[in-house]
Amino acid sequence: MTVKTEYLNQTVVSHFFLEGLMYTAEHPGLFFFLFLLIYSITVTGNLLILLTVGFDPHLRSPMYHFLGHLSFLDACLSTVTVPKVMAGLVTLDGKVISFQGCAAQLYCFHFLASTECFLYTVMAYDRYLAICQPLHYPVAMNRRVCAGLAGSTWAIGAVHSTIHTSLTFRLLYCGPHHIAYFFCDIPPVLKLACADTTINELVMLANIGVVAAGCLILIITSYVFIVAAVLRIRTAEGRQRAFSTCSAHLTVVLLYYMPPVCIYLQPSSTGAGAGAPAVFYTIITPMLNPFIYTLRNKEVKQALRRLVCRGF
Repeated sequence: MTVKTEYLNQTVVSHFFLEGLMYTAEHPGLFFFLFLLIYSITVTGNLLILLTVGFDPHLRSPMYHFLGHLSFLDACLSTVTVPKVMAGLVTLDGKVISFQGCAAQLYCFHFLASTECFLYTVMAYDRYLAICQPLHYPVAMNRRVCAGLAGSTWAIGAVHSTIHTSLTFRLLYCGPHHIAYFFCDIPPVLKLACADTTINELVMLANIGVVAAGCLILIITSYVFIVAAVLRIRTAEGRQRAFSTCSAHLTVVLLYYMPPVCIYLQPSSTGAGAGAPAVFYTIITPMLNPFIYTLRNKEVKQALRRLVCRGF
């Protein structure tokens, strides 16, 4: 298979080869069905949450509006990576991805992942207003504000991804074409560039680092105020209800933020063995989110029962 073309007297890569995840090549059939099961659960679970939030009249608060966005993001994020991983387990050609396809995958991944990062911050702010300022909450988080915040996360995510994608693929790729990873991400792709990538790595560390750290600081700050407010609630039932609405969000935030820190703050550590943290937040976390939110939220569980009983 030809993977290079001549351009201005230089050999330019036209395709990349995704090496995939470590150990999966030894039992491709087993891992194919494993990823198929995970992907099916992810899409089905998040679709159920999305339908429940969309059709149940009891779930009209901003928290559930944002949860609907999160479910859609999780389903899409998993779709960006998992089908290509499964294709690579079936045939060798499934590991091949065109230059344009690689750029599209990288853009979509960072668009969805960064949007989800901003959405978690907005959800923390929503919980802060609901618990710490309950009297002002209906006005501060009205339908217009809620829609504006959700739309802003998508818009900022698109700009964030455009910057990284354009910086990554403006470089010349003229040498090796094997990506030591299971999808096109910035650190492993930059390793193949036939140019100095210092600026790209600095922008990646500064941009992603500042964005992730800024969002995480805002989330932690929100929860400091939330915990202080919850502890002031006199009844045990009130405290339990407040904690139950926040514990699910805090759980998925921890699951989401820890793996990327290992990846993007140490870009030189990419490789087949470095795929494990990425698998967790790109494949496992989107599958777990529907379970975390339903198991810890009585309103969502009741709404799911009503949806199933109605036959959608």
